[in-house]
Amino acid sequence: MTNKCPGQDKRNIKAETINCPDCGYQIEIFTDEIQVRCPKCKNIACRDRIPSCVDWCKAARECIGEEKWKRLKK
Repeated sequence: MTNKCPGQDKRNIKAETINCPDCGYQIEIFTDEIQVRCPKCKNIACRDRIPSCVDWCKAARECIGEEKWKRLKK
């Protein structure tokens, strides 16, 4: 039996909004996406940083350990 990270379950993906850096339009982006195309000006909008399972996965603390989890959550 293979252990699978519970964060790989697509049901844990959440929608967020970011502002397009070019036109300011609010764009929907999902937690598993790094960049999206703005529907208004067609430019690419990127997250400030690459998302990590530590940001959204309820099992991250258990998967990576308490010490590393605390360091990454700062």
